Amino acid sequence: MLRFRVRVTSGDQIAVGPGKIALLEAIEHTGSITAAAKSLDMSYRRAWLLLDEMNRSLREPAVSTSQGGSSGGGAVLTDSGRKLVALYRRIEEEAASACKQDIRTLMGLLAR
Repeated sequence: MLRFRVRVTSGDQIAVGPGKIALLEAIEHTGSITAAAKSLDMSYRRAWLLLDEMNRSLREPAVSTSQGGSSGGGAVLTDSGRKLVALYRRIEEEAASACKQDIRTLMGLLAR
């Protein structure tokens, strides 16, 4: 199996990459940073650091959070966050499609 691992850097920071996109998708699915982190077998602190790094790299934040309380907090993707995920996944798909024959040839070079 061949997987593209697109990373976008901003200075020394990885602004966007596969782990951050997976975290955004998990937040979209769960509505919570804590639940998203657990679903990815990641600590809350690691998830929070990744989101903070990503949000600081973007013009607009990808995630909006609400503070906890008796009903608990939550997290949702912003319009920019949803657009980021869609663009990232589309780039992956289009790159794989454009390279389909080369990927097939490369995979043929591997021992089975």
